[in-house]
Amino acid sequence: MDSQLSKIGPARSKARAATHVEPSVGEKAMAFVKRHIRGLLVLVVVVMLVHDVFGTHGFMAMRRTQREIKKVQADLDQLDKENEQLQQQVRDLKTDPQTIERLAREGSLLGRPGEVVIKLPQPRVDEASAKSKP
Repeated sequence: MDSQLSKIGPARSKARAATHVEPSVGEKAMAFVKRHIRGLLVLVVVVMLVHDVFGTHGFMAMRRTQREIKKVQADLDQLDKENEQLQQQVRDLKTDPQTIERLAREGSLLGRPGEVVIKLPQPRVDEASAKSKP
């Protein structure tokens, strides 16, 4: 009987060795994921947060775009004011004789009949004195 046990023992170990199969790549990957699931989840969350903050359409890009919108809106408001002033000036030039006369006197050095127009030279400003004055 001992001889039978000794024959069964090595046969069993050989059978175990023959039935032991190397795990496949998919099984190895699943084992790796099971061991490191928390770390992988944290990594995914960190990557998503970084993308949401610094990505193409993230928080920083949104803030930059909002600043650009405010700047363009301020420029647009300034241009609207300037446009309104120019439209008022056009209306005055078309309808107000006093405005037409004032521009003719200032720009073209015209005067009424009997008036003498005297043009005074512009005062010269030295560069040194202009820099020293606040």
